[in-house]
Amino acid sequence: MSDFETARNSMIDCQLRPNEVNDERIIAAIRAVPKENFVPKAKRSIAYVDEDLEVADSRFIMEPTTFARLLVAADVKDTDLVLDIGPVTGYSSAVIAGLADAVVALEGDEALAKAAETKLSDADIMNVAVVNGDMKVGVSKQGPFDVIFVEGAVDEVPEALVKQLKENGRLLCVKVEAGVGRAHIITNKGDELEAKNLFDANVEAIPGFEKAEGFVF
Repeated sequence: MSDFETARNSMIDCQLRPNEVNDERIIAAIRAVPKENFVPKAKRSIAYVDEDLEVADSRFIMEPTTFARLLVAADVKDTDLVLDIGPVTGYSSAVIAGLADAVVALEGDEALAKAAETKLSDADIMNVAVVNGDMKVGVSKQGPFDVIFVEGAVDEVPEALVKQLKENGRLLCVKVEAGVGRAHIITNKGDELEAKNLFDANVEAIPGFEKAEGFVF
C-alpha cells in the first residue's frame, strides 16, 4: 500500500467516520479517487489533511469532512444528474461521478476548467462534462438537475441556480450569515422551496457569490 493510500484510508477512518459519514457508497466513492492527483505536486504530501486545500490563487478544494457530510445530506442516487459548481481541478466532480449517473462540472476559471478536464480524463472518469462559464448562472441548457453542489462558502444562493433544480432536487452549499458558516440545503418541493441549515461549517468562499442587491434565498 502506498503512502497516499494509507493517508486516504486514515482520512476515511479518522476524519470521516467519526463525523457521521458512514454511508458505504460515499466511502467507496471517496476511497476510489486519488486526491493527490488533483492537487499541485508541492502539496501532495498534505492532500488528505482535514482543511480546505488551496490549489490555485484563492481557490480551494473543500475540506474532506464538510464535503463528505454534504454528500450524505445530498443523498445522490445512481440515476441522478448533478451540477458541481466550482470544482477547481475536478476532485469533487470525480468523487460525485462515482455516485451519480452524470455530472456537469461548472468552473468559472478557464485554466482550472482545462486542468479539471485533463485530470478527469487521465483518471478515466467518463461521466463528467466540464464547462467553463459563470458559476452564479449555472448551466440551464443541461438541466434541470437532481442535485446542485456549490463547492465553497457563499453569502447568497442565486435564484438562477435554484430554478435549475428538478422537483425534489437538492442544492447543497455552505451559507454564511453574520460571519457564521452553516451547511445549507434547499429542496424543490414542487410548489415551494424548503431551506434549512444542517450543521456548522467553516470553509473558504467561492468567488462570485458575495451578497448583492436583489434575490437572496
